[in-house]
Amino acid sequence: MLISETMKKIPLLKYSHQENKHIEQYSEKQLKVIVYDTVRSIKDPEKPFNLEDLDVVYEDGIEVSKGLNGDEYVYRIRVEFKPTIPHCNLATLIGLCIRMKLKENLHVRYKLTIRVKEGSHVLADDVNKQINDKERVAAAMENKSLKQFVLNCIKNEE
Repeated sequence: MLISETMKKIPLLKYSHQENKHIEQYSEKQLKVIVYDTVRSIKDPEKPFNLEDLDVVYEDGIEVSKGLNGDEYVYRIRVEFKPTIPHCNLATLIGLCIRMKLKENLHVRYKLTIRVKEGSHVLADDVNKQINDKERVAAAMENKSLKQFVLNCIKNEE
């Protein structure tokens, strides 16, 4: 189900919280569907398939919970992915694509953690560290050719 179809079926709850007015709020289950629907369509950097087709992302790899640091309007989102091969040299790029696609498409307050599935990559700890470091992500997105590559992978094709 595409995100546009999902959004039509989900009633939105609005709230006003401090300076953030009219931010969308969902149940954990609803947001999990939205997150999965958003990341599954990301194109693989090397192959002519999306991440769902290659089983790089999967529904069970998405976790959503409400109430980060006692704030019921902030979600904790965890996305786990599995590179196609244990020595995939583009695992960090896939994680960056996941982060940027969610940044562009989620209209909620959230803390995102992206992880390589345990045992699926030889350098999982290094990849996890890079894709969850705000400064490294910002530096990567300042590189024009890398930014264009990410944008090509995450663009929506209707």
